[in-house]
Amino acid sequence: MTLAKRSFDILFALVLLPVLAPVIALIAVAILVTEGRPVFYVAERMRCPAQPFALWKFRTMTTVDTDTGVSGGDKTARITRIGRLLRRTRADELPQLWNILKGDMSFVGPRPPLRQYVERFPEIYSEVLKSRPGVTGLASMIYHRHEERILAGCGTSEQTDAAYCRRCVPAKARLDLIYQRHQSVCFDMKLIWQTVARILR
Repeated sequence: MTLAKRSFDILFALVLLPVLAPVIALIAVAILVTEGRPVFYVAERMRCPAQPFALWKFRTMTTVDTDTGVSGGDKTARITRIGRLLRRTRADELPQLWNILKGDMSFVGPRPPLRQYVERFPEIYSEVLKSRPGVTGLASMIYHRHEERILAGCGTSEQTDAAYCRRCVPAKARLDLIYQRHQSVCFDMKLIWQTVARILR
């Protein structure tokens, strides 16, 4: 990560934090009142092939001890009422401001992958994770809804895993590497604006 990109991340996060703090507090209270604890979902993701970190999100699903893999149709029934709204607006990702300030993530970059996929596709992720993982990114903008449609049709965790590995991992990696070749603060700002505009629509 360049000094300019890291400086932008810190400055932008510090600007957003006081603005979004009341929203974050309101969401936390709403989850606590309607769904109970835990309010946050904390999960391991990979910052680089050999370095995990704890990713913070608002909890949008009922909790189970055996939860693994990406979210597909097999997990739809576990999404809470408030969780559907948070996912649709991406407000569940607001706690990742903490990850950005810590340096685990950037505002823009590849979505941080699960360890199991990094270990299964080392050639792909050794290249993709040369960029700091991000809250949004080129792959998120172009492929996210297509990925949701693919995985929504999966009825079991095995089907979800197979579809994700076969159809999503390679496609997203190609987009992440395009971003990597063209990344700049200006490009990051453009992708952030496009993400906000899509949410507002």
